[in-house]
Amino acid sequence: MSGMINSLYNLRLLDDLAKKGTSIHRVHPLIKLLTTVVYLTVVVSFGRYQISGLMPFLFYPVLIFALGEVPVLPILKRIIIVEPLIIGIGILNPIFDHQTFMFGGFTVSMGWVTFLSIMIKCALTVTVALLLVATTGMDGLAAAMRMLKIPKAFVLQLVLTYRYIAVLLEEAARTLRAYSLRAPGQRGIHRSAWGTLAGQLLLRTFDRAERVYQGMCLKGFTGEYYTGKSNRIRIIDLFFLAGWISFFVIARIYNIPMLLGSLLTGVLN
Repeated sequence: MSGMINSLYNLRLLDDLAKKGTSIHRVHPLIKLLTTVVYLTVVVSFGRYQISGLMPFLFYPVLIFALGEVPVLPILKRIIIVEPLIIGIGILNPIFDHQTFMFGGFTVSMGWVTFLSIMIKCALTVTVALLLVATTGMDGLAAAMRMLKIPKAFVLQLVLTYRYIAVLLEEAARTLRAYSLRAPGQRGIHRSAWGTLAGQLLLRTFDRAERVYQGMCLKGFTGEYYTGKSNRIRIIDLFFLAGWISFFVIARIYNIPMLLGSLLTGVLN
């Protein structure tokens, strides 16, 4: 039961963070969305052995954390949830990648480099996506996507899924509470009741969804879900977009850590 409560809290935490008034929060949602898309595209475009080139891309999420006053721990917890899946995908690379290199007198498979590259890319992309939601909010993102002429059916589905996933969790919590009251002292749910509880949860979800839809219709819903503020894009927002895109492109073309290392080495010599 505590797990359900924690899940509800975690869902609403991002919405609460999006209500702040920092300089990052005031950037137009469309600008932040485009910046994030460019960031994700550039990070994913790196080769499987290019680890050092990814290091400059840590600067963007670190700056968003600082200027947006976003707590680090909740974001890290969400990244940790995703990491086991990435580990399962990349852990076999050392077996199938037959290229090797010498490290400390030992022969090491290049698959470990590929594995580390996947882990870093996953951490960067998931972090930036979460920061986008935490500094913009789902309503702001929906408004930005509609400005990009994304089909309203897709935007509506995304917004309603995000908004009403909490309703599903509440129904699941009520079902589990009712079961625990009828089976005191029992740990977990007996396997003989799995099918019944799943069916009950599905029926309760349909019933709740119908009531939610009727409530939306009474409030004037006609198929279009207007969300977010229609703020104008400011000059400073354009500078934000142009500056970060320029940085991403430069960091993609040039390996900044290697250039700095070569410069320092040349100075020392």
